[in-house]
Amino acid sequence: MGEMTFQFPPALERWIEAQVAEGRYADAADYLRDLVRRDQGGLLPGMELSHASETPEYIAWVREKVAEGLASGVCEEDAFAVLDEIVANRKARRA
Repeated sequence: MGEMTFQFPPALERWIEAQVAEGRYADAADYLRDLVRRDQGGLLPGMELSHASETPEYIAWVREKVAEGLASGVCEEDAFAVLDEIVANRKARRA
């Protein structure tokens, strides 16, 4: 496989670094590969729904997300308390 090199403006570079810092990606290349795969599958946010909804992959993805939501149950906790906990956990992981 060939190698590609990209240059990004500082703001985009910081964005990519922030995505990697969240821990979902091993490095910038991993993040960019994920973006390309999602673009290929029509799963990127902001994509015209009329185009995305026509693909079997998109329909399967939506069904999977609905099933995950239904399986997760109902949270009885205060929504703001849950968000505060999520933010605190993310900050702790970065430290």
